[in-house]
Amino acid sequence: MPDTLGMFPFWKVKFDKDANPADPATVDTLVSEVKSQGVTDLFIFSHGWNNDEAAASWLYQSFFGEVAKLMANPAVAKKNQAAKIGVVGIVWPSILWPDDAPSSGPAPELPAPSGGGTVSMNATSAGVQSKTATMPEVKSALKSAYGTDPKQQTLIDELTALLDAQPDDDDAINTFKTKLGELLASEGGAIDASHPDDAEAGVTALSNKKWRELLSEVADDAEERGASKGGVVGLADNFKKLWNGAKDVLRVGTYWQMKKRAGVVGQAGLGKLVARLAANDPSLRVHLLGHSFGARLVSFSLAGLPETMTGPASPVKSLFLLQGAFSHHAFADHLPFDANRSGALKGMATRVDGPLLTTHSLRDYAVGTSYPAASMANGEDAAAFEDLSDRWGAMGHDGAQAVDAVKLPLSPVGFKYPFTKGAWINLDGNQIIIHGSLPAGAHSDIVHPETAWASLAAAGIV
Repeated sequence: MPDTLGMFPFWKVKFDKDANPADPATVDTLVSEVKSQGVTDLFIFSHGWNNDEAAASWLYQSFFGEVAKLMANPAVAKKNQAAKIGVVGIVWPSILWPDDAPSSGPAPELPAPSGGGTVSMNATSAGVQSKTATMPEVKSALKSAYGTDPKQQTLIDELTALLDAQPDDDDAINTFKTKLGELLASEGGAIDASHPDDAEAGVTALSNKKWRELLSEVADDAEERGASKGGVVGLADNFKKLWNGAKDVLRVGTYWQMKKRAGVVGQAGLGKLVARLAANDPSLRVHLLGHSFGARLVSFSLAGLPETMTGPASPVKSLFLLQGAFSHHAFADHLPFDANRSGALKGMATRVDGPLLTTHSLRDYAVGTSYPAASMANGEDAAAFEDLSDRWGAMGHDGAQAVDAVKLPLSPVGFKYPFTKGAWINLDGNQIIIHGSLPAGAHSDIVHPETAWASLAAAGIV
């Protein structure tokens, strides 16, 4: 028998970094029980950055707790009275830097961005918590996420040792770049630094001069976001600033690698699972939800479906991305800045036989941390913020771009969204997704009645 999550049958599926199920028998049980339990609508949710299974479980319990309240409320009209909801929670080896973890307890409202929505802002208002991870905490988080590979473990030891020692030495600064490059290349796969979802990885190919400029710019950006403290004067303090920048570039680089990993797990792991569920029960309606990197994971699962699963033949009846931490051009047929190229998921929207939604909020500071790295790595450091945002922006910053998306506010329970199969709606969460701590901001502020309503409405249940 499945576990329960509130009022819903619940299954947890774990994948390793290579998209293999941690326990194949669990997958067999899921496929069998979804049908035997009479589930008509299966919601599959993937967490994003996270190195704690308990935190992932908390997310699923909290989100579907809101869904359960709506389903149990007799005042909420149900379009599909016969729907029986089941929930799958995906667990995969991602990483969460300790200072990006949501604070416990109620989070304060964050200051609104200025200057056209820049995430590089002075966000030090009273009452907003700011965290600074220690090197032992960072080292532990990295080692947990990367597993047991000896080379990766050694590189993590060496990188964190350099950050801890912070020597006043140019050679050490350049050695950090070399070792970071080795870590980023350690899981394989081609890197195309000109592509929106790969740009951060290009930082280790910079000249030593541009590398120092990058570290300085990223340090300034991190300080303004509340990720580090400044006060830089003199030669020794200049090295301190560079090492502060190196710490944040390590964050950006390792998050990029987790973003890549999410794509692998989604396409080779979850995509196959969804296809198998559909083969076992052709009438099953699947609804994909993902937060942060998990939004990329569920999106790439579409690329893992058989080519025959398109339009009405697809089991996927809705796609809901919550503060997605991957390129807002991912589904574009043509990139606005290069008409000869497309997004990594061009054409995959046709594998959703229903609406596609994404939330975005300017107070999600986390989705903007790649701008300096991406722009410097591609020689665009002089560009205006709006230009950088257009090219390197994330779903969680301004929604899906170059896909003719409808723009609407994330609306109250009961709102009638104008859904169309295969069409995008960008849900503006600037009035809802506003609570958190620094430096990540409102990135994890996704559990609300409004988001639960949107998920049920997109599924055609309410």
